[in-house]
Amino acid sequence: MGYGAGAMHELSLMENVLEIVRSSALESNITKVYKLKLVVGKLSMALPDSLQFAFQVLGQDEMFKQAVLEIEEKEVIGYCKECQQQFTIKNNYCFICPTCGKSMIDLIAGRELYLEYYEGD
Repeated sequence: MGYGAGAMHELSLMENVLEIVRSSALESNITKVYKLKLVVGKLSMALPDSLQFAFQVLGQDEMFKQAVLEIEEKEVIGYCKECQQQFTIKNNYCFICPTCGKSMIDLIAGRELYLEYYEGD
């Protein structure tokens, strides 16, 4: 499986995640990481499959060789300021309240991209 320019974003993101985990682990005298958990919102533009691929490519050293990457995808959640309804936005480009049809929307979730935790010893 090859990767094109589209996966470059995920490669550089994963490089940053692994650097952060590596320096945190070394500060805590952890030499092997077994699990990392990322939370990825559907509007973050980071693709879980590409993140997994980047992890396989970049996580070949001793510290990450046995590690598993878990990714939790977050739905895009909107809140209508007009009728106070909260709803899941299925079409990422349709920011209209399904209850009242207004577009006075706040995004509550869907843009996340963070490392929730890692485990190792």
